[in-house]
Amino acid sequence: MSEKLPNCGISSLRIGAMPSVRGALMTIAIPFAFGISHAQAAERSGESIAKEVCVACHKTGEKGAPIIGDKEAWAKRKAQGLTNLGQHAVEGIRNMPAHGGNAGLSSPDLERAITYMVNQSGGKWTEPVNKAAPQKARTGAQLVKAKCGDCHLTGANGAPKIGDRDAWVNRVSGGLDKVIASGIHGRGAMPPRGGLADITDAEMRAAVVYMFTESTAPKKK
Repeated sequence: MSEKLPNCGISSLRIGAMPSVRGALMTIAIPFAFGISHAQAAERSGESIAKEVCVACHKTGEKGAPIIGDKEAWAKRKAQGLTNLGQHAVEGIRNMPAHGGNAGLSSPDLERAITYMVNQSGGKWTEPVNKAAPQKARTGAQLVKAKCGDCHLTGANGAPKIGDRDAWVNRVSGGLDKVIASGIHGRGAMPPRGGLADITDAEMRAAVVYMFTESTAPKKK
């Protein structure tokens, strides 16, 4: 794609002068700051993920979640195997939202967390590791040029056009994770992962943040 996109980050936005954008930025800034750093860090253990995310429901049994330590409840899950349990965690099942409610968690992350909870409940599973060589995450700008811009630069197929402030503020005001989840799982005419099968969850987040900031940053005089 030949069109050049300026590099703009959240820090360059003058949110004090834009009340209509401030709320959406507050929704996006904190998850972005912490979600990207987690995703780009070394692989996290199942224990750290479970204690940070999963215990919200699995510690108390909220919404019917099997309690960590309940051997009988987890024996039923264990019988399904890690592949099936991992797929349930990625896609969501019953009262559990996709990715356990944290769009920044990858499939390997979720499988490690599941393994930890199974082992805390009588299992003896080996925590899986990602054997693929770590790759440098692509930036939001690179992803837009590679794929996202096919629709978001023109507004094709109903995609919010980059530069349309109202459209992007409206999208993000409902929550950054919801927008990212839509990108990961597909929505309307947009296929899962925006049609770029190898895009990671963290990269999807970076692409969304990039398009949002490009659409809401003050225009240079």
